[in-house]
Amino acid sequence: MVNYRKYISSVAVLASGFFLAQSTVSTVLYSQAYDNQRSTLNLPSPITSVAEKTILSAKELVDINVNTMMTDPVLKNASWGFVVYDPKTKKVISSYNENTPLVPASTTKLLTTETALNILGENYRWMTQLEYSGTIDENGILNGNLYLVGSGDPSLGTNKAGAWSYRDIISDFMSGLSREGIKKVNGDIIIQTALFKGNIAVLPENVVWLENNNYYLPVGTTREINPANEKLIVKKSGFASDKKYFYVSPYVKQMVYAEKYDGDGSLTTKLPDAPAYLANTLRTTLVKSGIGVSGKVTPKMTDAAPESRKLVAAYKSPTLGDIVFYTNQHSDNSLAEALLKTVGFQKMGDQTSESGRMVVTNHLKDESFDMIGLNYMDGSGLSRSNNVTPISQVKFLTSLMDEKYYKTYFTSLPVGGQSGTLKRMFIGTGNGQVFAKTGTLNKVKTLAGYLKTNSGKTLVFSLMVNNYSGSVDMVKKRMEKILEPALDL
Repeated sequence: MVNYRKYISSVAVLASGFFLAQSTVSTVLYSQAYDNQRSTLNLPSPITSVAEKTILSAKELVDINVNTMMTDPVLKNASWGFVVYDPKTKKVISSYNENTPLVPASTTKLLTTETALNILGENYRWMTQLEYSGTIDENGILNGNLYLVGSGDPSLGTNKAGAWSYRDIISDFMSGLSREGIKKVNGDIIIQTALFKGNIAVLPENVVWLENNNYYLPVGTTREINPANEKLIVKKSGFASDKKYFYVSPYVKQMVYAEKYDGDGSLTTKLPDAPAYLANTLRTTLVKSGIGVSGKVTPKMTDAAPESRKLVAAYKSPTLGDIVFYTNQHSDNSLAEALLKTVGFQKMGDQTSESGRMVVTNHLKDESFDMIGLNYMDGSGLSRSNNVTPISQVKFLTSLMDEKYYKTYFTSLPVGGQSGTLKRMFIGTGNGQVFAKTGTLNKVKTLAGYLKTNSGKTLVFSLMVNNYSGSVDMVKKRMEKILEPALDL
């Protein structure tokens, strides 16, 4: 219970309209003032006068706002949890439902990107190489094959995080061929990468429906260069054993029909070989430039005893640190899923989502992550089967403050009022002081990261809201309202 200061008159006490409220947060004085017409967003006003602000501590204001939100029309029927934590004292400052598993949406990327930094290192790069086999005669004819050797670069050709465009990569490869004196290719262009094996992909049980009755594959589930553009056409009513389902690939221009329907909301199919687009573009460019190619573009598994080859040109991706920055700033789903598969390959030699999930969860266990309530289903947070507790997120983020890559990780987070997916939140109070990953699904809004208080302290917080009423803008305003007093802690 808050102790009233002796300078407050009984009139002021009555005017404040406080009453005692009990909840999972500390018992505090609770404001009954509730002005639902204060703004177009119907934001509640638990603090109604300057006098009240002067007699309450920042912690009390946080608790009051949390208590107020319990009866707020937008949140009262929602499942939500909150915790703000002091990493110095290792104490919870304020919390509500901190041990409740909730759908984290894209704050799942906090786990994925940290695991990648831990396992691969912030300076890790993917290589895409152009090589050739055979010999070049005096007329510049290559009697052999060109090899496009990839390593699963998630940014290849996307212009993301400083990555080159396909055009720039092809131009560099063409320059390499010119240096070698190759004027004609008497052979094939072979796509070869150890990372992309003949895996089977299973669609998730909880499919993500968008528009036009189309089901868009969770990004990263295909082996295409740009899996975000892959989609699966199905009936909105769900799967049926007498229907045909198929992938439409914009790059290889082919349909791949499902091979198996399991009857339980999932189907399996072999996925297209990658990276077909880059290889086909290379062949087209060669031919247009007058360099004939007698063979075709074809995928080939890595040989146990490969023929001798010579390097023509090599393209390096941006660093992992750059890719993590882009992933978290823009909440890029395809990059997050690719990172998941990359850590799976590095640790288990198998670039599947299943291996990636296993690697991430094993890493979290090794780092003493609070696994109670955790359900890690994908790298991006698209799956509604993902679950995590607010307290687990906060303790995880706190533990990272001692890691050597913490600065890279911290700077990858959007900044309130300034950058990334937080640019339009905390435009006033909290501008430049909130560093956090956002998450958004239908009726899910989440936020987790760090606060820089007015006194210079760093606090860690998690705020997740599931199944709210009203618009997402209403929820965002309430999230700001809960967090703003914490800046004075």
